[in-house]
Amino acid sequence: MSETKKENGFTRWSKKHAELWKFIKFSIAGGSSSAVELIVHMVLLNTAFKALTSVPVVNDALNMIGITSKGYLYTYLISTTVGYAIAFILNRKITFKADVNPTLSMILYAIMVVFTIFANGWIGSAMTTFAQSHNLTGNFWDLVIKLIGMAIPTLWTYPCNRFIIHRRKKSTIEAEKAAESSSAAEET
Repeated sequence: MSETKKENGFTRWSKKHAELWKFIKFSIAGGSSSAVELIVHMVLLNTAFKALTSVPVVNDALNMIGITSKGYLYTYLISTTVGYAIAFILNRKITFKADVNPTLSMILYAIMVVFTIFANGWIGSAMTTFAQSHNLTGNFWDLVIKLIGMAIPTLWTYPCNRFIIHRRKKSTIEAEKAAESSSAAEET
């Protein structure tokens, strides 16, 4: 029995819509890593660094992204590192199955993360200012602003991860295409 006949409907769909399936896996990895990041953040903020939340941090760049206390700074650094590390591993191994130099991928990823953190701070600040100036306040509007602020970075994080950070060697791609062609030829 040929390999294709053994494939279930989902496998056929995921092959036919490979790029959409990668984006879905990317979104799942991002959501999962964000959930872990949020849990770590809340645990640290309410336990290990609770006493430091009253110690101010006076730094314009950090204040712009909402970091105003040492407790929040340490919590943010640890939880964000955990979240982004999980996302990196999931996307490298599962979503994109990258096989290029991992050190280069980590450096490129770190650059993207730093840009994303500061862009998110600026975007969030700009959206909050806009909302307040148009009387769009309250829990509902806070949620809308947060969701939009979370979605906007996908405009650059998905393409950066897909085409720059988590690439595959051309020899690997060519070998897979050759195997697919061979399998298709056997069917006919």
